[in-house]
Amino acid sequence: MADYLASIFGTEKDKVNCSFFFKIGACRHGEHCSKLHNKPTFSQTILLKNLYLSLENSSQKADKSFIADDITEERIQEHFDDTFEELFVELERKYGEIEEMNICDNLSEHLAGNCYVKFHLEEDAEKAVVDLNNRWFDGRALVVDNIKWDRKLNSMALLFQLSSQYSSSKRDCPRGGFCNFMHLKPISKDLRKRLYQRRQKKTHGGSRSQSRDRSRSRERDRRR
Repeated sequence: MADYLASIFGTEKDKVNCSFFFKIGACRHGEHCSKLHNKPTFSQTILLKNLYLSLENSSQKADKSFIADDITEERIQEHFDDTFEELFVELERKYGEIEEMNICDNLSEHLAGNCYVKFHLEEDAEKAVVDLNNRWFDGRALVVDNIKWDRKLNSMALLFQLSSQYSSSKRDCPRGGFCNFMHLKPISKDLRKRLYQRRQKKTHGGSRSQSRDRSRSRERDRRR
């Protein structure tokens, strides 16, 4: 029985733990969900909830027309790229190397503007969670959590890949922006190249271990 329960943990067959929260750290039922939302103590990946306010969504009328005439697709992408770059550079500068960062393009409340950041080290993610929960962004208090994910079946790399392949565009999904799976908004190719090539150059100059024990051992050595 124990083996069976372990094998279905966080899946749709699990009657106790919420599979959506287990996979993406968000659930449309929120605190009213009938299943448990398990938050890990430590993780490489953090979630900044409802962080990004899309220029597209904030500038539309009820009939989907834009409030301002100058709100074009190019302007929307430029605004997103500028915000993404500012966040990426600031988070990496303050907390440590980022392996992957993505922002949801969904419209539903529990996913809209969610920013998922996977750090190279758990220690860096831990620092970010503690510090960012005391900060504000764009006039709103930040809400940041560690995200639990399964290495074998639901690694963030796989999740990001699947989300970008099958749900990256609201127009490609029959549920549109209100889908309960992540619809990731892509950054421009130039920005992706600039951000991640810069990170790769830094990595080639010397990388840190992902081990918590090794990292803390080095901290103790420096204090001596």
